[in-house]
Amino acid sequence: MKANIKYIGCDDAEMSLFESQYVTPEGMCYNSYLILDEKVAVMDSVDPRKTDEWMQNLSAALEGRTPDYLIVQHMEPDHSGSLATFRKAYPSATIVASEKALAIMKQFDEKTPFAPTMTVKEGDTLNLGKRTLQFIGAPMIHWPEVIVTYCPEEKTLFSADAFGKFGVIDADADDWACEARRYYFNICGKYGVPVGTLLKKAATLDIQTICPLHGPILEDEKLAEALRLYTIWGSYGVETEGVLVAHASIHGNTKKVAEKLAQMLQQKGAKKVVLADLCRDDMAEVIEDAFRMNKLVVCASSYDGDVFPPMHMFLWKLKLKAYQNRTIGIVENGTWAPSAGKAMQAIIEQMKNITIVEPSVTIRSSMKEADIPALEALAEAVLN
Repeated sequence: MKANIKYIGCDDAEMSLFESQYVTPEGMCYNSYLILDEKVAVMDSVDPRKTDEWMQNLSAALEGRTPDYLIVQHMEPDHSGSLATFRKAYPSATIVASEKALAIMKQFDEKTPFAPTMTVKEGDTLNLGKRTLQFIGAPMIHWPEVIVTYCPEEKTLFSADAFGKFGVIDADADDWACEARRYYFNICGKYGVPVGTLLKKAATLDIQTICPLHGPILEDEKLAEALRLYTIWGSYGVETEGVLVAHASIHGNTKKVAEKLAQMLQQKGAKKVVLADLCRDDMAEVIEDAFRMNKLVVCASSYDGDVFPPMHMFLWKLKLKAYQNRTIGIVENGTWAPSAGKAMQAIIEQMKNITIVEPSVTIRSSMKEADIPALEALAEAVLN
């Protein structure tokens, strides 16, 4: 960290399910920073689970001084959940946020008198003395009220939820990309266009340090790698040439088909093949792999005249996160009335720039020797 920027965030090692949906075996961190100048600025608060610890960190870092400003970049409760406690402790501090953020603030807490407040927008600045904060609009990354903040004197970007990752602040310190990728596609993945807009703005700045609201502070090689990957992710580009074979199997027969197809793809020269069990694997990780690679094959059992629910959920989530620019193959299984293929295709056709390859393959109950040529043809079509 810079000498006049102090980290005052908190680890939450007991947070095992972030946003009540994403498994976080290594916990989560809520980052907050303190800028010490002639004026003192606090960058965001933390989740209410860690309010007391954050207030202690803030008090210790202040060393007797009083905050002049609290910058609220994002109103999601894991970053704004301690605002009321801050206001009670520091009633004279000005809360600085976008117009939308100040409105949302009252939606979460109508009882706390948040004034004094300051509304800022794209291009506005705040002078702290020797340092200046420049505010940059970052709407829909991943809420509409978001701003990010650049300090030119420190060449530091406070990036809100952008460039975040799952885990406590030092979790997997040498492998930022893995949990950052899962975090990005499941939380910000829908908003590639706004991410691209922010990256264009960031390209005009001299940035040496990125301070996100989750995950480690990024500098040097990690900063360069994060910018490279965000450029790919934000444009829905391909990070890894390969095929994800995702299956949803009731009794194991569809799983056997998926395993056979994965083997065929490897034998035919696929650079990378990942096999995913949608009934048992972490769905967020499978979503991550789907966006990471350029090819996908979905294999599912028929169910109630539709498709087995784990596959429906997977495809619905891909559509929700704006999955696009990919090639998809389809395998269905059914005993008396195969319906999975039609149901899967109906969801896939709602996605943008998707190529559905032929042939689609229908298995009747279990894989037989007579099914092998169709699976071979599908494997070849996916790779061509």
